[in-house]
Formats: sequence, structure tokens, C-alpha cells
Amino acid sequence: MPNFPMQDWLTKTKTLWAMFWATLGLTATFAIIMQVWQFELIDEMSDPNQIRAHVAGFSKAQKTAHIWMTATVDVAYPLAYGSLFMGMALRFFGRAGFWLALPSLFVIPVDLAEGFVQVMFLSGDDSLLHLKSILTPLKLWLFIPGAIIALIGAGIAIKNKRSQP
Repeated sequence: MPNFPMQDWLTKTKTLWAMFWATLGLTATFAIIMQVWQFELIDEMSDPNQIRAHVAGFSKAQKTAHIWMTATVDVAYPLAYGSLFMGMALRFFGRAGFWLALPSLFVIPVDLAEGFVQVMFLSGDDSLLHLKSILTPLKLWLFIPGAIIALIGAGIAIKNKRSQP
């Protein structure tokens, strides 16, 4: 079975906990920013017309906040959750871990590309917005299995810890 890049680092307990807390903290940061600037993200939207209509109601401050959040928090986010999900798959699924980690590896560049399209659109250039109809569903199709695999890995970790003397 091939080794995953940075496998030793990704599977360390300290790395897994750091990525867990980073993912949790970044998730909370999204919620706080959306609450303070009172807007909903366009991250889960894939229809360009729906996105245009949604953003048309944004104030300049809301657009600016969304741009900054996407260019900072939403860049760190896939690196954190992707690393966490990959590490969990690699650590708790033995030989199958390599294959189970692949969705979480692939979701990182897809999520980053989606963020680039969003920043371009929010900055006034909608020439790439049509890519959201591909990138957003692909991101979700990769994220969801990665998250499920990580949760099952957490269950395995808990079971293994309980069965130790």
C-alpha cells in the first residue's frame, strides 16, 4: 500500500487534536462573522443566478466581510478539516486508510478553487461564477464522505480506548 504524503504527521495524536480544535474554531469564526455582519454565506450555493440574487441584497460592508472571510478563514478551513479527516482515515482504517483519505485530500483544492471564484465574484468579476455549479456540489460530494469516515474513525478510537486495560 502506498504511503500518504505527510502520513506520519497527519496521524499523530497531537496533529489530530490540533486540527480538530482548528476546525472547531474556524467553524465558530464563520458563525460569528455571519452574525456580526448579518449575512449568509454563498459557500453552499451552486446556482449562479441564485448567488447573484442573494448577493444583490448585500451592503458594501457585507460584501467586504464576505471577501475577507473567504480569503482568510475559508482558506484555512479546508486545510484544517481536510488534514483532520485524512489523519483519521489513515490512522484508524489500516490498509484501507489510504483510499479512504483520498476524498479529503481532493476536497482541499476544490474548496480553495471555490473560494477563489467567490472572492472574484464578490469583488465584481462574475466571469468564473459558472464554475460554482461544478465546484460546490463536488466539494460537498468529497466533504461528506470524508466527514463520515472521520466520525467512524473517532468511534473506532473511542472503542479502542475503552477496550484497553
